[in-house]
Amino acid sequence: MRSYKAKMVEPIRLISREEREAALDEAGYNAFNLDARDVYIDLLTDSGTGTMSADQWAAMIRGDEAYAGSESFHRLADSVSDVMGFDYVIPTHQGRGAENVLYGTLLEEGDVVPNNSHFDTTRAHVVNQGAEPIDCPSPAARDPDSTDPFKGNFDLDAGWALVEEVGEDAIPVVVLTITNNSVAGQPVSMENIEAVAEFATEIDALFVIDACRFAENAHFIKEREPGYEDVSIADIAREQFAHADAITMSGKKDALVNIGGFAAMRDETLYEHAKQRAILYEGFPTYGGLSGRDIDAMAVGLREAVTPPYVEERVEQVAELGDLLSERDVPVYLPTGGHAVYLDASEIFPHIPKDQFPGQELVCALYLEGGVRGVELGGFAFPGTDRPDLVRLALPRRTYSYEHLEHIAETAASVLDNAEEYSGLEIVEEPPMKELRHFSAKLEPVSE
Repeated sequence: MRSYKAKMVEPIRLISREEREAALDEAGYNAFNLDARDVYIDLLTDSGTGTMSADQWAAMIRGDEAYAGSESFHRLADSVSDVMGFDYVIPTHQGRGAENVLYGTLLEEGDVVPNNSHFDTTRAHVVNQGAEPIDCPSPAARDPDSTDPFKGNFDLDAGWALVEEVGEDAIPVVVLTITNNSVAGQPVSMENIEAVAEFATEIDALFVIDACRFAENAHFIKEREPGYEDVSIADIAREQFAHADAITMSGKKDALVNIGGFAAMRDETLYEHAKQRAILYEGFPTYGGLSGRDIDAMAVGLREAVTPPYVEERVEQVAELGDLLSERDVPVYLPTGGHAVYLDASEIFPHIPKDQFPGQELVCALYLEGGVRGVELGGFAFPGTDRPDLVRLALPRRTYSYEHLEHIAETAASVLDNAEEYSGLEIVEEPPMKELRHFSAKLEPVSE
């Protein structure tokens, strides 16, 4: 039983199959282009789509809207210091704002940036600075059936091979994403965090953690890594960050808010440089494009994220959806991650070749069969990579009930039963920056 009750509700409705077909055609077979009112269960992202707590709403009332030096900012800074251990914090409008502020300060043309796996906006920000993003995922990440407890780890052998290839001077930053969103939300072990920190130190690089889902990662460490079973989530979270020089954070994930983010660091000189970029792109460094009330809600959310039983229930609900899907023989990437269940589109649609985007076809099929919106994180979202064709079903925090999970599972099972009715897709319109094409590109069914 959940440890909370609903305090506000929003009506949703399942429009007819004919209406869904028309909506998908109008959207160019891209779920990002669908209107939310035409979606029944929205699993496009867990970013900013969750339900805030009564304490967060109460905190918004006391928001200090001062342009500079607001009390809201100081409360956020205190939360970041207490929960994460960083003394210098720059609020931003969301995670990609934090990436722009930090990577725009640190990177230049010709740099190389290794990461356990870059997510889409991270990759795009690295590319936008003229640098090259390189993924170094764990070998276990490529096996959807592997039971390795930390498939999100950084492959240090790949990291050292990259150093041999390009030289230490070409790598100013090493990034670790926890949990590893591009690898099915899989966690990273504390042992690996420590090893990556040592790797970064040896090559004289700054060690940055993408901290969006830090509480979920701490939960997995507690559950799966020997020696941490009796350590609190809050203490594990702080230990994760003790090894990092800086972090980027989307508050829309594990700070439990609908908007906001921040960059935080230990070095005062880096902080002063990053502040100047923040002024240019985000706003004055104590509001960062946010209202005071949003900053206050984020300050409360950071503390709630590491307070039992929140994160345990969060991860358990994701596992519950994974179990419901597996019971219906829907191919699921295992073990389930912290924020989403990932479906293996290549197994559901083995007849659709990779260059016809089986993952994107699965996104469309889930919408057509049951009004469920997910997102493709394979060859369509990450062009030029060899990532498996996965579809992410990201659960908003504290939002959907067991009955909704059952509908999702039944919808996926229906797609599986009718798999032969679906064919591939081809891109007919895309933006110049391919790293971001999945947000706005348009497709159509492949001609017979």
